[in-house]
Amino acid sequence: MAVTTEILESWRAPARVIRRKLAAGEREDKALATLFGACFLLFVAQWPALSRASFLDPSVPLDARLGGALMGAIFLLPLLAYAMAAVARLVARAMGGRGSGFGARIALFWAMLAVSPLVLFHGMIRGFLGEGIQATVVGLLVLAGFLYLWISMMIEAER
Repeated sequence: MAVTTEILESWRAPARVIRRKLAAGEREDKALATLFGACFLLFVAQWPALSRASFLDPSVPLDARLGGALMGAIFLLPLLAYAMAAVARLVARAMGGRGSGFGARIALFWAMLAVSPLVLFHGMIRGFLGEGIQATVVGLLVLAGFLYLWISMMIEAER
């Protein structure tokens, strides 16, 4: 199934999508590819806002801003995501979850990838309209969507 189709299906039936991913077996290479795809899209989503910021304040050039965003999104965010998945697994186990570490990782990584269209939209809002109420509202929608996907997938992964 195509990734875009699975992303759309994740919004309708997150439990079914994560169940299918877990049934395919524990493939850490696929989990890592999902994570890096999500991180790359999160990096791209920052470009419009960084371009706007460098236009409004030319004291920090665009390439420096992009370099910092690249460092955060591609090198640091994957490490943070693995740590978040480990903590989520520990919390789930303390609450009686019977899943695995792989299930916790794939639930988080796939939720990050599935929310990426909203993140790209948020980046466009911040780039074209700047910071303000509209960016805050869309940011809250992104957060709510991510939490919905992640929690739904974690619940299914821990059954």
